[in-house]
Amino acid sequence: MATAIKIAIVDDEKDMRQSIGQWLQLSGFETESYPSAEEALKALSPDFPGIVISDIKMPGMDGMAFLKRLMSGDSSLPVIMITGHGDVPMAVEAMRMGAFDFLEKPFDPERMTELARRAVQARRLTLDNRALRRELSDGSGLMRKLIGTSPVMERLREDILDLGQADGHVLIDGETGTGKTLVAHALHAVGAKAGRKFVLFSCAGQGEEALERTLFGPSEDEIPLLEQARGGTLVLEDIDALPAALQARLLAWMNDQGQPAETRLIAISNLSEQGKTCEDVLRPDLYYRLATMKITLPPLRARGEDILTLFSHFAGLSAEEYGYDAPEVSAQEAAQLLQAPWPGNIRQLVNVAERAVMQNRRGSGSISSLLMAGEEDSVSGMTTEGKPLKEYVEAFERMLIDNTMRRHRGSIVAVMDELCLPRRTLNEKMAKYGLSRSDYLG
Repeated sequence: MATAIKIAIVDDEKDMRQSIGQWLQLSGFETESYPSAEEALKALSPDFPGIVISDIKMPGMDGMAFLKRLMSGDSSLPVIMITGHGDVPMAVEAMRMGAFDFLEKPFDPERMTELARRAVQARRLTLDNRALRRELSDGSGLMRKLIGTSPVMERLREDILDLGQADGHVLIDGETGTGKTLVAHALHAVGAKAGRKFVLFSCAGQGEEALERTLFGPSEDEIPLLEQARGGTLVLEDIDALPAALQARLLAWMNDQGQPAETRLIAISNLSEQGKTCEDVLRPDLYYRLATMKITLPPLRARGEDILTLFSHFAGLSAEEYGYDAPEVSAQEAAQLLQAPWPGNIRQLVNVAERAVMQNRRGSGSISSLLMAGEEDSVSGMTTEGKPLKEYVEAFERMLIDNTMRRHRGSIVAVMDELCLPRRTLNEKMAKYGLSRSDYLG
């Protein structure tokens, strides 16, 4: 579930608070207003699920003192400062103190909206990373977040724990939708830099000059990403889109890091889905420097019965979100889920599970129809690799027990009655499939 991000507006002028709030609400944001810094501090906790837009000149505690208090509590909180004409030097000082950016009066509402969008995205990443880090703190959270018991997933979890602790630069590749960004979060969360900055940036869709300014500087408006991530982790998505000249600069920066590296680089590539590899497009020296620690994520079609486990999981989340019942999966539909090619991987599976819940609410359609819908998911795209009947039966049986245990919240008696199984048989099957009653209680 995505974190709901709010915008706190702090200004002693009521008209200004209202006009900013109305404009941001029309732009799709959720806002809350405070007439003073003192009032805002009472409500803004270190894990405040949002960003702050504050005037600099206010009676009592001014914006600069307010910013200092906010940064001392949560240095990752994005704060956008509003300055009067001629106060740019003060705004620059605010940036040095940790402000996300500033707006000079009279400001363009569209500019404010764009800044708010960027700040909200940055905040969401920070909060999601903190939540993931809390889940991973005892080790068992990693098992819950990276769902699946297939051999490739067991190996992936081991790789994350090993490479996370190693704290060197990492290359992550694999098809789109396999969860590469999640793995980058996990690597950061289990490593020595877990409590430090996590900066995520996509190299795709930007010109070389813009990329150079963003990554290395100089930039009039923003601190370069390499500087923002100093001491923490910098994740560069679509590393293959980085021009050769900038690859050379990135390599030089890595060579200047020393051992251990002050800032960890995690590079993400999507090229494997195009029949190429990251090695084909990166400078050899950069590739080999990154590939000393490499994780290749498995495509969904290679994960066996994890497909049914994931479908049940995401269908359950959607059913809970919308207040509807999750669909029952027939044996035929389970086989089709297992045989589907899943070109969009987990991202596609999430979409199919959500649509299945919506169809189930209307009492129409089927999972089969969702798998056949669209050119990519057509029947002609179904995998032709045969599997023993025993594998299909066991995968379906595991899903059936898992779903029934979820529905009855771990009540063994209710599950025995519904599935017509003696207790000993149910216990044996749950042990065989790695299912534990404790996972379903409550």
